[in-house]
Amino acid sequence: MLQILFSKSKNIATLDDAALIAEYKRTDDNKYIGELFKRYAHLVLGVCMKYLKSHDEAQDMTMVVFEKLLTDLKKHEVEHFKSWLYMVSKNQCLMLLRKQKGKETVDIQENKVEEDENESVENSLVAHLDDVDLKEVKLQQLEEGITKLNKEQKECVELFYLQSKSYVEVAEITGYDLNQVKSYIQNGKRNLKIYLEKKDV
Repeated sequence: MLQILFSKSKNIATLDDAALIAEYKRTDDNKYIGELFKRYAHLVLGVCMKYLKSHDEAQDMTMVVFEKLLTDLKKHEVEHFKSWLYMVSKNQCLMLLRKQKGKETVDIQENKVEEDENESVENSLVAHLDDVDLKEVKLQQLEEGITKLNKEQKECVELFYLQSKSYVEVAEITGYDLNQVKSYIQNGKRNLKIYLEKKDV
């Protein structure tokens, strides 16, 4: 019996992210979040260091993010966990900075570059939709908005913003020509803005 339990415990490390999330939802067992923590704590810490500039604050925020997962993963359907986790971490940092003594939040356009064919976007979708004040938007509203886009817009938006692909790379992956890709991305961004404004973001 002990051997079986040990075997099951050991097998957690072989599960992919989606399977860990599914098992957590099914069993409510925090050990599955613990495995995700082992895999991605360094990523979250890195994001927090980038925005908070303090190792102590970044460590504290890393714990806050993973505590948040305990409730958020039960409420949301997450398809791309790593990208989603990055966005959650970034949002939490921006909200903290906003609360600190009237201090200006991080300039989310600091890495903005000219939109040309070879652009590779480093910022997340949250950063690029700053005109809707996404520093405060609830992540679930953004996710819901993306699901409302048509197939072409959804595909291009996810590749361009969440996976940081360039226009050219999106065109190669999807088979759409460059002008179509740019059009789908711009229209998708506009539709997301409209959707979020309707949500009174």
